[in-house]
Amino acid sequence: MRKVLKYPNYKESDVEWLGSIPEHWKIVKAKRILREVSIKNHPDEPLLAATQTKGVIPKSLYENTTVTASKNFETLKLVRKGDFVISLRSFQGGIEYAHYQGIISPAYTILEPQEEVIHNYYRYLLKSKRYISGLTLLVTGIREGQNIDTSKFKDSFLPLPPKEEQTAIARFLDYKLAKINRFIQKKKQLIKLLNEQKAAIINQAVTKGLDPNAKMKDSGIEWLGEIPEHWNTIKLSAVCGFVRGNSSFQKDELLSEGKYVALQYGKTYKVDEVDEKYQFYVKDEFYKDSQVVKYGDVIIISTSETVEDLGHSVFYNRLDIGLLGGEQILLRPMEEIVNGKYLCYSSKVFAKELRKYATGVKVYRFNIDDLKTIYTSVPPFKEQVEIVDYIETESQKINTTISKIEKELALTEEYKTALIAEAVTGKIDVRGYEVPEIKEEETYEEIEEEISMAAEDAEEYQTIEE
Repeated sequence: MRKVLKYPNYKESDVEWLGSIPEHWKIVKAKRILREVSIKNHPDEPLLAATQTKGVIPKSLYENTTVTASKNFETLKLVRKGDFVISLRSFQGGIEYAHYQGIISPAYTILEPQEEVIHNYYRYLLKSKRYISGLTLLVTGIREGQNIDTSKFKDSFLPLPPKEEQTAIARFLDYKLAKINRFIQKKKQLIKLLNEQKAAIINQAVTKGLDPNAKMKDSGIEWLGEIPEHWNTIKLSAVCGFVRGNSSFQKDELLSEGKYVALQYGKTYKVDEVDEKYQFYVKDEFYKDSQVVKYGDVIIISTSETVEDLGHSVFYNRLDIGLLGGEQILLRPMEEIVNGKYLCYSSKVFAKELRKYATGVKVYRFNIDDLKTIYTSVPPFKEQVEIVDYIETESQKINTTISKIEKELALTEEYKTALIAEAVTGKIDVRGYEVPEIKEEETYEEIEEEISMAAEDAEEYQTIEE
């Protein structure tokens, strides 16, 4: 397979975001190859949504709730498959490609590719990092940073490689990105398996203990099953106090420093522990005695957009004072009965039981009375500490592996972004690059080897800009 190198000769494009381009490429105004169209009165076509991550797709396939631009569907614009759409957020994520035919908001600009355009090439170009950086020059003065000025766009410049090169670049990126995306998917699956392994370790330790030979007894609680004979089964209300979160601070009132740690729902559900790395604070005026959170307390998320996040628990591992925000319930362990960290790990197991109380359709919640009905298993205090130490030791091993994989993913995403930008702007020459067929199933090692080879190619790309 021919290695990917740079073109033999380049010329200046005089377009800041584009830089130098292959000598034989053309530079043309956008309006020459992407013609604005505005076709209306197609009310029976499906409604479309312009998304930054999936392109232009049916609203029925879009996970998030979107608002219909107009009840009068005759005013909506027709989009044909293969068109490009400038949406109100295109300045942030590029110009969207239409994968379906349908109708969309009249506030959007529809662009029809002309005969010189290979759709897949411009689909990559108009979403590339380099091109998005240039879109900042095309935003309107009145709505700065919110929309692209169509007249400015039409007079902006785009590269126009020969059609056969557009095709070659698109085929090259299709192949490379398929490999990279499968690699990313497998890495994410591995992270999921490792998190499941961690959850299984916690579940086993807080329900069965650390001694595999311990005598067992029926806990009397269906979801808990058998527990060591010397453990107790007890209601949560007998081992901890409860505080309902009602602090009034909002997300936009969070500070990067301050006296009081802000335990805002939108931030706490993303972490397992509030420690020194958690840097969100609020002004002193939000202080309430009733909402104070101290070291060793456990925070339970009581409202969520997904059932899976409902009941997520967070350990407060700081010596300074935290303030509890809404949509959360605080568990304050009775220190002589239950260790705070053991309670937190135990809550990650009984959270599944809490979800049975979930009410709501788009937003799920349970209340403090539901929490008080929950039973948990409580070993002797010394054994609780041993269980916590064991869980943390085993979890740290898994977390180290996950952290390594996440770094690999971040680097792979950076490489993917750079590869697209370099290919569509002609910084690398893919003419004659043989694109093999992608196997239906490849081993993890085969995909990883392909990514490694591609990364070696990337080192050569680095010299092009220098």
